[in-house]
Amino acid sequence: MTQNLAPTLLSVKFLFHRFSFTENDLLSSVRGETMFTKEGIRELHGRMHESLDILLRHAAKVPDHLLRQPIVGFGFPTVWKQIVHILTVEEGWVCDLQFKDFPGWFEEDVPTMESLLSHKRRILASTRAYLDGLGDERLNVTLSKRPEGWSGELRSPAFILLHVITHAFHHKGQVVAMLRMLGHPAPDTDLQRG
Repeated sequence: MTQNLAPTLLSVKFLFHRFSFTENDLLSSVRGETMFTKEGIRELHGRMHESLDILLRHAAKVPDHLLRQPIVGFGFPTVWKQIVHILTVEEGWVCDLQFKDFPGWFEEDVPTMESLLSHKRRILASTRAYLDGLGDERLNVTLSKRPEGWSGELRSPAFILLHVITHAFHHKGQVVAMLRMLGHPAPDTDLQRG
């Protein structure tokens, strides 16, 4: 079993060797199932939001009409819709993990960059508060009850929070591509920046 996990552990080491935490902070146990720590998830989530902050500071300098201009080939066809989608998905999944209702919100609910940033700050604080309330064991236990509207198989909170992070980076990359197409290339927004 250790041989099968060697590439995974090497990948974790490669990804996190330059951060202020080690792979052991993220991956604390390898006994049949990966066990993630609250500190590791919190660090990745925080860095994801830092990357979004860089992107949003750049987007704030782009003319508003371009942020709302449809671009063919993207599931969410405007920069604004992509950003709103990133944030609503995070809020929706964290509400699901807590069995809270999530009525959702849309681009019409955030007509300005300031209102969008206000929603982002609220969502970041809410996710952190949820994470802070979990212990490492509970973080890694697969949910036993299906939240209403849950899609896919039941997973642990750690799995879903990692999904939130990778989802945000996926759509952040689409926003970066869209901004380039609009003539406003974004600065480096990667997790590991030069």
